[in-house]
Amino acid sequence: MSRRFSAPQNLEVGLRAALAVAVPLFLLFAVGRLDLTAYATFGAFTALYGRNEPYRVRVRTLTVAAIALLVSIAAGTLLAAAGEPLPLVVVALVAVVGGGTLFVTVFQMVPPQALFFVFALLVCAGVPTRPADVLPRIGLAAVTAAFAWLLTMSGWAIRRIPGISHGLLARSGLVNDLRRRPSLDLGALSDPRVWLTVAQNVIGVVIAGSVALAFGFGHAYWAVVSLVAVIPPAKAAHSISRSVHRIVGTIVGVVVTAVLLVWSPPAAVVIGVIVVCQFFAEILVARHYGAALVFITPLALSVSHLASPTPLNVLVVDRVLETILGAAVGIVLVLLTRGIERSRGLAP
Repeated sequence: MSRRFSAPQNLEVGLRAALAVAVPLFLLFAVGRLDLTAYATFGAFTALYGRNEPYRVRVRTLTVAAIALLVSIAAGTLLAAAGEPLPLVVVALVAVVGGGTLFVTVFQMVPPQALFFVFALLVCAGVPTRPADVLPRIGLAAVTAAFAWLLTMSGWAIRRIPGISHGLLARSGLVNDLRRRPSLDLGALSDPRVWLTVAQNVIGVVIAGSVALAFGFGHAYWAVVSLVAVIPPAKAAHSISRSVHRIVGTIVGVVVTAVLLVWSPPAAVVIGVIVVCQFFAEILVARHYGAALVFITPLALSVSHLASPTPLNVLVVDRVLETILGAAVGIVLVLLTRGIERSRGLAP
């Protein structure tokens, strides 16, 4: 599977991902319900999947991605309504990160990690929620996921307009080649490298989350998210250089967030930041994950800021410390995994 796409060929996927999040967020802004930002945004993340795939394959990818996101959102919302009990949060986190890792590997999805599922679970679990609000919030996420699904499939109709596929729009990059054809990899379920990655993620999130809680960080989930971002995808080379790229990308993203939010911009501007970051994250995610994290991180932190505003000094200091913590745990696990792979002859 080729992971190299020229920049113009990413315009289509970037624009539709940005539109998928822009429409619901500006609608929420118009009706004064930005407290629901997280549910709309995570549903809209459906548009991050199915890039450059033929539509008969994309239907499957988008559908399973939307289901996984909605399960994560629903689990997080139910945990919030129950008071976010730590034992249940840990169980849900282990299930989402372990199951999500298997999920993206079997379906050969891009992004190839459970990052967005974990993020959706933990952020939704941290938003105060009354029992009566559970179904409406899950329903909002489902509606935005359906909108993103339709938007991402809309190219099927556009490509049936005479001259589109090979005309000016194609040459400009607004209609890209559908060259990625992922198959269903059921063999991953019996691949020891995949299960080693599952173990890496499960053990890592428990350690990173526990240490973050022990040190009293305000939102320990960022250490967990950073850990998941640092761990390489299943079957990928467990190299320190790739992990360092992810660490640098995340920390740079935190700094960028501080610069963007230091002047307390109005909500409409923050939404604009989210939309722009969604665009560039989608363009870069299949080419260089470390670079994509420069945009994924402000996207994630801006969503959290809109849903539950946090003082900037707390936001930046906590996130930098939690990023370093999650990354450090990730590096140790990468080194351990490299040793296990070499000793058992599993290295790719």
